[in-house]
Amino acid sequence: MSKNAWIRVIPPEEADERLKTIYAQCIDPQTGEPAHIMAIHSLNPQSMLDHRALYKTLMYGRSPLRRAQREMIALVVSAINHCKY
Repeated sequence: MSKNAWIRVIPPEEADERLKTIYAQCIDPQTGEPAHIMAIHSLNPQSMLDHRALYKTLMYGRSPLRRAQREMIALVVSAINHCKY
């Protein structure tokens, strides 16, 4: 049985101006497209902005953890969750 989630996503070419502006802030440098993990919020653009803000705070905000430690935690959690991100 597949554990894949199917979430409707508004493609960038069908996005209204507000969503296009938000997508532009969430570009994956490897693909040049909005990151998939962010695009799942396309039906609720404010949640995309909030997700991005949370990520930036966790990964770049003040913390007793160094950046490399944060990345290692993210990697281990992703591996445990069988997540390819």
